[in-house]
Amino acid sequence: MTDRSRKTIKDVARAAGVSIGTASRALNRTGRVSEATVIKVSKAAQQLGYQPDAIAQSLRLKSTKVIGMLVTDLSNPFFAGVIRAAEKRLQQAGYALLVGNTDNEKPRERFLIDLFQRRRVDGLIVGPCESEDAGMLADLDTGGLPVIGYDRDFGSDQSGLHVDHRRAAFEATRHLLNLGHTRIALLSSSSQLSPGRERIAGYEEALAERGIAPDPALIRAHKSSMEFVASEALSLMSMRPAPTAFLCLGTRMLAGTLQGLRQNGLRVPQDVSVLTVGDTDLARLYAPSISAVAWDLDLVGQMLAELMLRRLDGSETEPRRIMIPTQFIDRESCAAPGKT
Repeated sequence: MTDRSRKTIKDVARAAGVSIGTASRALNRTGRVSEATVIKVSKAAQQLGYQPDAIAQSLRLKSTKVIGMLVTDLSNPFFAGVIRAAEKRLQQAGYALLVGNTDNEKPRERFLIDLFQRRRVDGLIVGPCESEDAGMLADLDTGGLPVIGYDRDFGSDQSGLHVDHRRAAFEATRHLLNLGHTRIALLSSSSQLSPGRERIAGYEEALAERGIAPDPALIRAHKSSMEFVASEALSLMSMRPAPTAFLCLGTRMLAGTLQGLRQNGLRVPQDVSVLTVGDTDLARLYAPSISAVAWDLDLVGQMLAELMLRRLDGSETEPRRIMIPTQFIDRESCAAPGKT
């Protein structure tokens, strides 16, 4: 359809036999207009194939009805689940979700924030990224762009959500300790990220509870690919004494660890125990199935959307912080050291 043939509100008003103002109020359901008129105008708009001009609407209403969201890795199933739930809730409220992938790179995050600002998004949900700057988010928020933090550092005057990653790693480590493991290798995403820092802290807390000093050689925290994690697993197994259990803090960490153990001819759990923080299809379907500490991804997405919607409608005037709890799922991948 060319611009010349594009139907306008004037065409809709003419077809419905009402004024342009009445047609506009009927389609937007604003002001005083009867239900019969709404039906008549809506029917005329549908028959003509009328589509509102989104740019004109956003200028008039001072709202694009679009929320931006930045995440580290769109291919990560944890982010995918959160995005899906957030998008569903926002759509129910009449908003669209625009998602950007930062690749955990600060310059790219800055570029995407600038891009979303130019696109005049109504609000921004910002996930973890390297070298997090709580001041930057606070400046955006006070500058008129509502910002909700997600699993990252944010200012005391801002609203946001965290998964209880520290507790998740603590419970996972404690489970392995209860089975008799004391040489527990930990593979995590970058310790610069809030989730990574919290998980390492939870791991160290559980060890300290048993009077065990953390061995820095057993902690591998990197912004890494699955292949790199596999080589790390092989490197860890070459240590003497070797770790008897692996705690994997992330999807790629688990996949790379399992690959490295398989290359080394090691069986789970007969030769080495494996436990993951964050439940995925890989953990559920791998044979043997992998024990995990999980959290409700749908709840995370819904609550992020709710925090944003409450900021936008003015019902949330004070900063609100939400902590999402985790739960342990015992499967088949953990056993006492040396058990055959």
